[in-house]
Order: sequence, then structure tokens, then C-alpha cells
Amino acid sequence: MMRSNDCKLSLPLQRRTNSSQLHTNLTEIMAQFYSAALVQLLWTMVVLFKVTVSVEHAPMMLWSNWRLQWNPDRPLHAGHIVSTQELAVLLQPVFSQNSKNLVLFVQDTLSIDDFTYYSEAYGNKKPFQNVQEILQSAASSLVLPAVDCKATRYLLSFLQESEDWKLTNVANLDVSQLEVNTSKPNLFVVQLQPFLSKLNDVSTLEAIAENDKIIGRLIMGLQERGIHFSVIYTAMRPSRISRRTEVAWDLRRRLMAIEEEDSLSYPPLNVTNGNYTCILFYANNFSLKANDSLSIDLTNITFVTQDVDISSSECSDINTTLSLKYTKPVSGINSLEIRFLMTNMFYGGSARNWSTLESVEIVQDDEKFAKFNVSVISAPAEYSFHCQLVGTSNLYPAKLIPSNNEAKNWDVFISRFQIQGFNIENSQFSYASDCTSFFSPGIWMGLVTSVVLLWILAYGVHMIMQLTTNSRFDDPKGPALSVPQTE
Repeated sequence: MMRSNDCKLSLPLQRRTNSSQLHTNLTEIMAQFYSAALVQLLWTMVVLFKVTVSVEHAPMMLWSNWRLQWNPDRPLHAGHIVSTQELAVLLQPVFSQNSKNLVLFVQDTLSIDDFTYYSEAYGNKKPFQNVQEILQSAASSLVLPAVDCKATRYLLSFLQESEDWKLTNVANLDVSQLEVNTSKPNLFVVQLQPFLSKLNDVSTLEAIAENDKIIGRLIMGLQERGIHFSVIYTAMRPSRISRRTEVAWDLRRRLMAIEEEDSLSYPPLNVTNGNYTCILFYANNFSLKANDSLSIDLTNITFVTQDVDISSSECSDINTTLSLKYTKPVSGINSLEIRFLMTNMFYGGSARNWSTLESVEIVQDDEKFAKFNVSVISAPAEYSFHCQLVGTSNLYPAKLIPSNNEAKNWDVFISRFQIQGFNIENSQFSYASDCTSFFSPGIWMGLVTSVVLLWILAYGVHMIMQLTTNSRFDDPKGPALSVPQTE
């Protein structure tokens, strides 16, 4: 009788045993699933980190009508980025030629992909036609697809330190008036016009084609005069080729506060009042365009050669004016003055002083007066102000708004704009207040994605922790487990 009861009780226990095995299998499957999810999350974070810390690089093309040995010690594969030390070695043949005449073409932005993208996207148009033909016909040439941007920013300084050059900034591109003294090395620096509308492929194509014509005219003029020379064509930083769906990516946040001081390609322009500095101004590119036709690049003469009159600038604790006067910056304009008017006022709402750029004025030939109101260019009086893009385009974070009819004839483009007109210490910029808010769309996307993935991971771990198994198990190959009814 007892044996019969035992057999009846063993059947439910067998079912519980199978159920426990099923739970065990489910536990293992879920553990594998969430382990794979965790690995995928970590891999995604590693990839994003690599993209974040990637080195910016720009192409560099070198050619000469001399036969120079520009052969690197080792072949440069497609992914290799030429460092500052490697570039210094590659440039040595330039210094060893008999007639040392060097032409340096510097562009605002350029990438190796520009040569294929703009040529293929616009059919028969060849925006780099002159550059390609000159490279093919040159006695010697070298194309470096990727050069560290730190090396390109300090290229002019490196060249000046390496040789006692006679530096000539070519502005009007009148080759016949260039003074070439063969008894001394000559360095001609040509600052090509920037891409005023980087988010418009058509305007970018036109700017590239115009720069290509400038290079062709200058090189052809030197060849006709029988001058032996070498050429370097590069850019300060890589371009961001618009693919129409990637327009907003150009406006991503770049914190000026964490940028190192050596990222500046040249020192800022400073205005002194007595023995102390009262105004600091810096821009990676400072360009104007008049009447949609005449391009004026003021970057080189403002910051590198500093061929600008700042004597009319005024400094005080309340109002500050930065006055930049240029004499014949381009053909057709005899004089040009640009004023930046700043104020320092106390605001009760924040209980502190704020520095504000109130307006920008352009005076041409002492007759034509253009005035622009300014949006969102303000910072605490103890800080400097920084913005990646400032100008007249509606796509820029900080916009210059025309205030009169004359201002509508001007287009202004300033990249990596930084200015400080009050409370300057040690002739250096203070902490920068950026024009972009901290939580940009990219940061919000990253935060939301991370929160969702962490919630899924936490839910999975919680479910695994809730799984339980039986304390007793039946061996299917052995005798049935007998459990007393009292238990």
C-alpha cells in the first residue's frame, strides 16, 4: 500500500524536475543574451570613443619645376597620417635646391575626398582642373592624402624658422609686379578664399573653381617669367563635405574651454592701452564678400603679418571699440575699416556684469557705411566669447543682421571667432563662453540611447535575479525519489 502511494507521489516530482530543467535552460539563454548585449554596448562605446579622439588631417600637394627627390623612407599607406616630424623630413628637398623660391597656397578647409566628390557630383565640371594639370606636368610632385592639422597650422612658422626667406603676401595676384630677388630665398604666401557657404554644394563648387583659377594664373605667370620654384598646396583643417543629410553635423558643439593653447595657428590680435592689453581678437578665417562678387580675405594681414591699423581702437570699463583699418586690401577698395562695438553692463537678474558685442560696422573708402546688429554674442564680463561660426548666413549660430541698406551688400564669414574686451589678465583669453548650448542634439541622442540600453540591461539582470530552482531533483536513470506525504 505504501509502495503504491510512493509511486503516485513520484510523478508530480518528475514534472517539477523537468520544469526546473526548463527554467535552468531559460536562465542560461537569458544570461547569454544579456552578455551579448553588454558586449555590443561596450563595443559601440569603444567605436564612438575612437571617432571622438581621431586626429584631424588635411591633404597636402607639393610640386616643383625642379627634379626633387620627394621619396619617403617608407611607403605611405592610405590610412597613414603624416606627423609634424615626418613632414619636416619630406620638406628638406625644398631647402636644398639651388634657386629657393617657394609658393605656399593655404586654403581654409580641404579634404582629399573633395577632389572626387565635387568632380563626380557635377558631371563635366572640373573644379580642380588647373591643379591636376600642373601636378601631371610638374618635373617632380608628391601628394600626401593626410597630414596632421597641427603640422599644417604651424607650416608657415616652420618654413620661416628653417630658412631666411623674403616673405611676400600675394594679395592682388598681379604676378608681373612680384619682386623676385634671386640672391635671396623668396616665400610667397597666398591665402585662398574660404568657402563662404559650407552647407551649399553649389557655392562651395564655385569657390573651389575660383581658387583653382588663382593657382593656375600665379603658376603660369611664374613659369612665363622663367622663375624656378616649388609649391605647397594645403589647408588649415579638413572640410566637412555636405551630403544634405549631414548638414546639422557641422553645427556640433566644440568646447573652446578644453582646447589647448597650441591649437591656435597664430597668436591673437591684441590692442594695448598703456602697459596692459585691453582687447583680444582671434579668428581662424576672417573674410568678407562685397556685392556677391568681390572676395576679401583679411585673415593673413590681420593675424599673421598684422598689416592692419588698430590705432583708432578705444578701451574703457563700459565701452570698447575694436577698429581694424586696412589700406587697399583688394583691387577696387582704397580703404576699409571694420569696427566691433562692445559694452559692459550690470544686469540685476543675474547679479553680474555682462560683456556684449552690440554691433559690427564696415566703412568703405570713408563713404559707404554698413552696420550690423548682432545676436547671441554675450558672455560674463570676466570671460571671453567664442563661437565656431559667425557671419551673415542664417545657418550660423551667431548671426550678423543687416541694420541698413548698405549692409545688405556685404557677406561676412568668421570661423573660430573669439573676442574679449574687458578684464584681460596676462594678455591671454579668459575662460570662453561658447555660443552653443551644452546639451546639443548629439549629446541628447547619446544620453537617451545610453539610458535606454542601461534600462534594458538592468531589467535583464533583475529578471535573472528573480529566477528560482527546486531544492531537490530526481535522477531519471535511478530509482524514483520517494517523498513522504508529511513533507
